[in-house]
Amino acid sequence: MKIKNLKKPFTIRLVIAAAVTAAVLAAFAIYAYIVLNKPIGGESHLLYINEMTTRQSLYDELAPVYGTRNAKLVDTMLKVRRRRPDRYPGCYILTADMTPLQLFRLLTMGDDSTVNYTFNNIRTKQELAETTSKYLNLPADTVLAMLNDTVLCKSLGFDTVSIVSMFLPDTYQVYRCSAPYAFMKRMKREYGKFWNDTRKALAKNAGLTPYEVSILASIVEEETKIPEEMNRVAGLYINRLNKGMLLQADPTVKFAVGDFSLKRILNKHLETDSPYNTYKYPGLPPGPIRIPSKTALNAVLNFEKNNYLYMCAKEDFSGRHNFATTLSEHNRNANRYRNALNRLKIK
Repeated sequence: MKIKNLKKPFTIRLVIAAAVTAAVLAAFAIYAYIVLNKPIGGESHLLYINEMTTRQSLYDELAPVYGTRNAKLVDTMLKVRRRRPDRYPGCYILTADMTPLQLFRLLTMGDDSTVNYTFNNIRTKQELAETTSKYLNLPADTVLAMLNDTVLCKSLGFDTVSIVSMFLPDTYQVYRCSAPYAFMKRMKREYGKFWNDTRKALAKNAGLTPYEVSILASIVEEETKIPEEMNRVAGLYINRLNKGMLLQADPTVKFAVGDFSLKRILNKHLETDSPYNTYKYPGLPPGPIRIPSKTALNAVLNFEKNNYLYMCAKEDFSGRHNFATTLSEHNRNANRYRNALNRLKIK
């Protein structure tokens, strides 16, 4: 009986210890749940993760924005779970209502949400950057900086002028949190798919490089929005190039002046000193005057074999053109168009 009495207090103490331990663990679990699921507050922040990101560099970036406690919580979870912060490179938007646990999961699981990235009717790098930023978690300034980065452009096989020809207007499914360079490499892959051996052979047959095709296509697309006219316009300009004639393309003057809204090209516009002014400088301009569509690119590659050397907008303002093989015929077409402008008092 004495032995049994000795065991009873021990059992009671064991039960009490277990209960206390359970209570402590429960309290800790509740505390951890509350802390890990409490919004981090602060301001929205754009977080770039790349192969150089470490736990320390991540902490150093998070602490000033979201406080040392939240930064430490994320760091501790990474340490305990043995996760690397650079596993899913990308650009992440952190918001004030995000919790430390959500941030940890974002870093260790990645953001696999995709968007349909669509762009067309783009004339400038700035427009391209702004359009891209609407779809991806990349600020317009970041995109623009990449387009103007000499080293980055060279690594992709372009320079800071020709880089725009790498972008082919279409709809692409991309990761919203694509890392900046990963996004650029994706566009390069799409460029490579378009410029297959068949198209390269067509470009060579036209006496052009793929980049020159892009430049000419940009002019063709500014000249006409009528798809069935594009091949004819392309053939006309190739004729002028082969004959060593100035292209005298009005859209290049508008680009040189910096005003695509011009209705009439006047003599003062023709005097603009710019390598893009094809009334003053021979051959193709140094770069595209817009990002040409695939339709325009294919129109140049499959240009119409004709004898046209001149074109002028039709006097009915239909967007179509009158084509001519001689200057005298062209002048008659031009007079009809000018008279139509005068009747409408368009200056």
